[in-house]
This record gives sequence, structure tokens and C-alpha cells, in this order.
Amino acid sequence: MNIKAMAAAFLATILSGLMLSGCGLSQTEISADETAQRIGVLTHMNASELKYNELMDDLENAYRPTKAKLATQYIYFDNLNTMQMALISREIDELTTYRCVADYLSKKNSELAILPTVHLLRNNFCCALRQGDRRLISDFDQAITEMKEDGTLKELTKKYILDISGDREPPAAAMPKIPGADSVKVAVTGDLPPLDLVLADDTPAGFNTAVLAEISRRIGKNVQLINVDSTSRAAALVSKRVDVVFWVAIPKDNAILPDDMDQPEGLALTQPYYEDEIVRMGLVAN
Repeated sequence: MNIKAMAAAFLATILSGLMLSGCGLSQTEISADETAQRIGVLTHMNASELKYNELMDDLENAYRPTKAKLATQYIYFDNLNTMQMALISREIDELTTYRCVADYLSKKNSELAILPTVHLLRNNFCCALRQGDRRLISDFDQAITEMKEDGTLKELTKKYILDISGDREPPAAAMPKIPGADSVKVAVTGDLPPLDLVLADDTPAGFNTAVLAEISRRIGKNVQLINVDSTSRAAALVSKRVDVVFWVAIPKDNAILPDDMDQPEGLALTQPYYEDEIVRMGLVAN
């Protein structure tokens, strides 16, 4: 099978999986249980909803083997807005996201609150590229490593995530314009604000723009930001609509959850540029 045929077959497999995941309350093989606690989570690229529920059950049993717990059912959503609406309309009981996202959402919406539960998971965030783009992978890795070592990533995290207040959106960082340089198309989703933020007018802003602007300067290539749905990240890479996906999350220091939950075959990941813990959010009690 030639390379184009392999890519087409892989793309078809991804698209088929995305169609099965749906948006909102999913139609998987998980049996309905009205007594189960329904928890929303953004769709993973390389783990079905059924598999994700199995993995989370294994994780819960490993950390709390003797503690009685409420039955849980994790429900996939294709984007953050749909998941929030499901929570507000009580289609789900809670949602899971990252601490920085939960802080951002709770500042923007007084109906939402971070729940005081025990948080078992931390994830690393990486950029995803096609495995064959070895030079570009090396360039991104080198830039990220330098940004860690010289404190740039720490400064950007403080400015665009930690210091953001509830009354304003993080600003967009201007992308360098390098005359005659090649362009790299980078997918952003807006589903993890302020880490991955797209404003109401479809303008990417915040941490993602700041990090990518700095990478652009260091690798000497222009960066063009492309808005995609989070569930379309892998398909956008394989189809060459984009060259890089701004974020893929992988478990940090966890022996139970596989590293490739969000990394389909054929994609390569850069060095991590950010890490955060997973928390749960619910509605503020009246």
C-alpha cells in the first residue's frame, strides 16, 4: 500500500471513530444506569468512550480499593461549550477539565464551581505532528526545551494563565512575520481556555498564541493559526490541513493510563510545554 493510500485508510478510521463518538450524550455500548453519576469529558483521540470508562474504573480501584464509591459513567463531548450546556441543563452531574480551565470557567460563570474532590490525575501537554515530519518535530522540541531552560515558558504561563482575572480575556500575542520564511499551519481548538483560547470573534488568543509566537521566532518559520474542533485534530493532521496540533494531553507519572490515549498511530508528540491536574466542576448549590 503506498503512502497516500495508507494515509487515506488511517483518516477514514479516525473519521469513523469520530462519527461514533457523536456530540453531547453519546450512543456507546455503555449500559444506561440512572443511578450512576454522569461525568462529562472531552473526547479523546485514541480511546473510545467505553475504553475510557474501563480505564477510569481501573484507576479508581487502584487508588481507592476499599472505599465504597458512587457508580460513575464518563460521557464524551466533542467540545467544551456543549459539555457546559449539558451540565447547566443537568444532562450530566459534573464535568472534568484542567485546573486552569476550571479557574477560567468559574470566573466567567457564577453557576459553575470547582468541586472539592481528590484529584488523581495530572497531564502533560505536547504539540502533535506527523511522524514523518522529523525536521519540524526536532525544531519544535529544541524551541520548547530552550523556552523551559531560559524561563520563557514560566513567564508566559504566569502572564497568560495564572494572572488572568475574571473581568478580561487574555490578549492575543502578535505572530512574527518573517519575510521569505516557510509557513507552519497550527491547529487550535478553543476548548481549553485560557490554555487554548479562541475568542467569540474566532480570533485565537492567550497562552496558545504567546507560545506559538515564541516558537515561530526561534525556529524561523511563520505560524498560521487554524481553528479546528478538538475531535478533528488527528484528521486535520493526517489530511495535511494542518502541520501541527497545539495540544495533545498525556498522563503524567501514571502507570495505569496509557500514554497514547490521545495519540493515534502515525502522530508524534513534542516535549511537554505545560502540565496541569484534572479537576471536576459542578453547579453551585442554590
